[in-house]
Amino acid sequence: MRKIKSAANLERAREQIISKQKKYAAVISVCGGTGCQAYGCAKVKRAFQRGLGKEKLRGRVALKYTGCPGFCERGPLVTLYPQNIFYQRVKVEDVPLIISETIQNGRKVEHLLFEDSVDRQKIISSQEIPFYRSQMRLLLKNNDLIDPTQIEDYVAVGGYQSLAKAIYQMNPEQIIKEIKDSGLRGRGGAGYPTGKKWEECRKTPGDTKYIICNCDEGDPGAFMDRSLLEGNPHSILEGMLIGAYAIGASQGFIYVRHEYPLAHKHAEIAITQARKSGLLGRNILGSGFDFEVETAKGGGAFVCGESTALIASIEGKVGEPRSKQVHTVMQGLWEKPTNLNNVETWANVPLIIRQGSQWFSSIGTEKSKGTKIFSLVGRVKNTGLVEVPMGITLKEIIFDIGGGPKDGKAIKAVQTGGPSGGCIPAFLFDLPVDYDSLTQAGSMMGSGGMIVLDEGTCMVDMAKYFVHFLREESCGKCLPCREGLKRMGEILDGITAGRGNRESLFLLEELAAVVADTSLCGLGKTAPNPVLSALKYFRPEFEDHIDQKRCPAGVCTALIHYSIAEESCVGCGACKKICPTKAIAGEKKQSHRILSELCSQCGSCRDVCQVNAVWVQ
Repeated sequence: MRKIKSAANLERAREQIISKQKKYAAVISVCGGTGCQAYGCAKVKRAFQRGLGKEKLRGRVALKYTGCPGFCERGPLVTLYPQNIFYQRVKVEDVPLIISETIQNGRKVEHLLFEDSVDRQKIISSQEIPFYRSQMRLLLKNNDLIDPTQIEDYVAVGGYQSLAKAIYQMNPEQIIKEIKDSGLRGRGGAGYPTGKKWEECRKTPGDTKYIICNCDEGDPGAFMDRSLLEGNPHSILEGMLIGAYAIGASQGFIYVRHEYPLAHKHAEIAITQARKSGLLGRNILGSGFDFEVETAKGGGAFVCGESTALIASIEGKVGEPRSKQVHTVMQGLWEKPTNLNNVETWANVPLIIRQGSQWFSSIGTEKSKGTKIFSLVGRVKNTGLVEVPMGITLKEIIFDIGGGPKDGKAIKAVQTGGPSGGCIPAFLFDLPVDYDSLTQAGSMMGSGGMIVLDEGTCMVDMAKYFVHFLREESCGKCLPCREGLKRMGEILDGITAGRGNRESLFLLEELAAVVADTSLCGLGKTAPNPVLSALKYFRPEFEDHIDQKRCPAGVCTALIHYSIAEESCVGCGACKKICPTKAIAGEKKQSHRILSELCSQCGSCRDVCQVNAVWVQ
């Protein structure tokens, strides 16, 4: 794309790109996100390239390698335009059929369409699939239209128009007021008002100011920021440009953890393209505004998601937090005023500038505006990225979008907010999803991780997992976090091993309060949340482990015992065949039995039993 020197130039460039795109009779969008990469989408894309060449369709059919449209478990995903046909679980061998049937003859390939599990009807358009139907996709809506390595695709859907509006039609104070009026709160976890943070940074004296995009997403099960940066990097860059203009910053950084190579690659490509196009660097859009961005790779430490630790990491120091007596908007990167927001927060900015604060604030609840992206994972039928309006209930997300329980087991709870969040029980699933409601329930919004748990989950084991995760990720700088989490993990180890007593629960709660009150940074202060929420809502499970030496969910190996019901066993031998310790005896077509002295409680016999004859007690 040629260098753009004015707002009028940008509009002309958009019209020219759209005109060129109209020469294609059809567009094939192959999801190139990390999830679909794991399913082999690169081979599918190459098959389309070969097939289009073979059929001499390359000049008439466009092939795009796009960002993640969200329904990750159904990958590789392929969408065909203009018919808007959504194909899922596409294999290389399906490609010739798609080309001959759909592209050349307009017919659907039935076995690739999504089938509704209730009425068994085939669904053509993604918007009609239950997973998508209840969502409000504002930030993710262009992911399957845009090749993230092509700036022209972003400009074609109106990209950088908000930047032009901000620079030529608004002054910095008006931009900040618009963001404040929108009610946008930081999507990284704390939920601090974005406009207020920008205003504080702008008012802080200083000739040099920085802005940072936080893409250090360390929560287990979370991949919202990664997918946004992979799929639509220019939207984040545009948000940062608007923020820099409003705050008065001339330098920015996109901090990406090294486990996100595709996100880093696409961010680098976007920066290079924007610079060549006159949308980044010196004299942006011919306005005299200068701003530069570069990427910074993080080592993958969970604590580097905390602002002061992240800043230390960019400075080349050990990624450890510091006391926030002086906030980073006053003294941040290299002790200069610094504004830090996460990927999702920056991506919201162009939408607000384009459509106005009133439009944005009309979505959501009184104190939580707009939409929120969650990575919905765990024991539900439909998993992936979901974008929903604030105020939607947990029940709607888990049952309407997630499709309910995966294996028929009743859903027991949902973990929100990652390892620093908490477990919310099923009887509170009418709770609206917003910052304040989740906090009142003992959890938090966090960056958007949402793990659904069913009755096969032991809540003591779950609390133990998160405490151990956080202990291993603790930087060790402050004693309460370093030693407190270690001791909490030891207590939970004891309870799940059958060594706990009532004193253990008292110690656990006391330690949790000390860690939360006295730790230096947010990691330590919120680390006890999973334990405290599990104790609050699932205390009888802890007591069963202590008093009865029994794990009700059948998870804690030291407290369970496997047996085979004679009346149910058909003697198929599947359990005997898979048992790694040869702990199952019995002849073919006769009842089998478990030799308890050899059993390792791995549960593989229960997993393979087709007649549910294996019991855990």
